[in-house]
Amino acid sequence: MKSVIRSLRILEAVAQHQPVTVGELTKIFGLPKSTVQRTLVTLNEAGWLRASRGDTTRWEVGARVLAVRPAAHQGSSLFAAAREPMCRLRDAVDETIHLSVPDGLRCMVMVDRVDCTQAVRTYHQVGDTSPMHATATGHAVLALLPADEVDEVIADGLARYGDATITDPHDLRAELERVRRDGYAVNRNQYLPDVCAIAAPIVAGSGAPVATVAISMPDSRYDPHEVDRWGRLVADTAAEISARRFE
Repeated sequence: MKSVIRSLRILEAVAQHQPVTVGELTKIFGLPKSTVQRTLVTLNEAGWLRASRGDTTRWEVGARVLAVRPAAHQGSSLFAAAREPMCRLRDAVDETIHLSVPDGLRCMVMVDRVDCTQAVRTYHQVGDTSPMHATATGHAVLALLPADEVDEVIADGLARYGDATITDPHDLRAELERVRRDGYAVNRNQYLPDVCAIAAPIVAGSGAPVATVAISMPDSRYDPHEVDRWGRLVADTAAEISARRFE
């Protein structure tokens, strides 16, 4: 029990002081450096913490932390800005709408969902993760990242999840160029069989992607002739959420 409490205290300290080094945490808690390091590695493996992309000797909270926030307390600017536009998008297409955030370059984490009224629909739990290179949400983020960060994702390996998964680096870069041009990303069975999505990036004032909004649907209702319309709707929703975050 003491180790659990210690882990939670260290997680809280990282959230308060991030990005923070092992040495700084050691001073805060008066614990051996090896104990702090071991706790950080365990929390990292569980997805709660990650090494800072700007300085890998420092630690920061992972996106999974957002996924356990009760809906009643989702008062952050992102959740507050996204909920109403997500509901309107759901009403416009009657498909499930997802809000996801990147966990560094490791994966996308789904942090909120608005369900549709369809009897047959896609279902993902809040907190579910998905690979950057094989999803519409991941492509929407990657399309706005610097080339060296895309190269980093490619260097980690483009795992194949199905026949539609993009595993060739040239093809992935070409697809990201299309996403930049059109403003939305499309996934048809690239990650999970019979699951499709259309996603667009939510951006910060600097233009950096901080989240995505996506329409998720079973392949049985995916209509290629509707993709452009869906794409415009989801891109408009993402733009509205982006603007709302800074009002």
